[in-house]
Amino acid sequence: MRSRLLGAALLVLTLATTAASQDVARMEQIVQEAVAKKTFMGAVLVAKGSDVLLSKGYGFANLEWDIPNSPSAKFRLGSITKQFTAAAILLLEERGTLKVDERVKTYLPDLPTAWDRITVRNLLTHSGGIPNFTALPTYREMQVSPASPDKIIGMLRDRPLDFEAGEKMSYSNSGYIVLGALIEKLSGGSYAEFVQKNLFAPLGMHDSGYDSNIAIIPHRAAGYVAGPNGFANAGYIHMSVPHAAGALYSTTLDLLKWEQALFAGRVVSAASLQKMTTPFKNDYAFGLTIHTLKDRKVIGHDGGIDGFNTHMAYYPDSKVIVIVLGNVNGRAPTEIGAKLELLAHGDAVEATTGPKSLAPK
Repeated sequence: MRSRLLGAALLVLTLATTAASQDVARMEQIVQEAVAKKTFMGAVLVAKGSDVLLSKGYGFANLEWDIPNSPSAKFRLGSITKQFTAAAILLLEERGTLKVDERVKTYLPDLPTAWDRITVRNLLTHSGGIPNFTALPTYREMQVSPASPDKIIGMLRDRPLDFEAGEKMSYSNSGYIVLGALIEKLSGGSYAEFVQKNLFAPLGMHDSGYDSNIAIIPHRAAGYVAGPNGFANAGYIHMSVPHAAGALYSTTLDLLKWEQALFAGRVVSAASLQKMTTPFKNDYAFGLTIHTLKDRKVIGHDGGIDGFNTHMAYYPDSKVIVIVLGNVNGRAPTEIGAKLELLAHGDAVEATTGPKSLAPK
């Protein structure tokens, strides 16, 4: 009797192991399809709870030297940066330095008069009405030169608000530039120093930081664009420009540490995390979007900056984490991420090559 029970248990374990390996093989196929189409290079990580299902690099971190991507490659995050900025603001609130429902001019009194009613919460949720500086006709010209939050705020000072504070949501990198200025004013140091000391170092995120056009950063991936003649080097952006809206870099492995720590309550308090993940308008909370995929709640954000597109998602019910960091511009990281998330939950995914249905057997 005992041998039969043991045999049955071993059979169940074998079937589960086989199914898991099939899932990972299907995930690999999804990524490799995009690599073959030359729409994706980068690093991908899929985890469920404490188990890492897939962690691998694809394509090249540097095409000119044929250096392959790997899980240790460092990628510019673009707007995934915003959740780190939001966490920094919440830490300042926990320390009694600010209140998110206070008007920003309480702390930065030199802001334009038209911004009088804008609160810190409005900036966090893109509901302040400040025009998006990266959408201005002059942005491409200004992005190649050094900037500061004060300089960018100065560009916007005489422009009317797009709408009254709190009236609606409209994505604006400008609001996060103001949040960066706020962090620097209240902390007495740079934004880069604050996130390094208060977020990255405590979590052991040693491969994350504020990107630089000058510093030598080991294992940093180069950014590319895809064109009719293949890949080309991405255009230049001075990394002082995106600041608290999009200037950080990281790896898939470091971002796994971040996701696990943030949602385990080891970054901000439970009350702060509730604020951070409560949408205001258009499913946008504090540096994070909250929506559903196949009736499953997902918390995440995408990012895009010259040469890089990124995707990160966390499913609170299943503890699934999907991180896709790409060093070629395009929608591939978002599309790959959505498919991997379905596969991680046992759903079918249509393939463009190979078997028609990629579902666990």
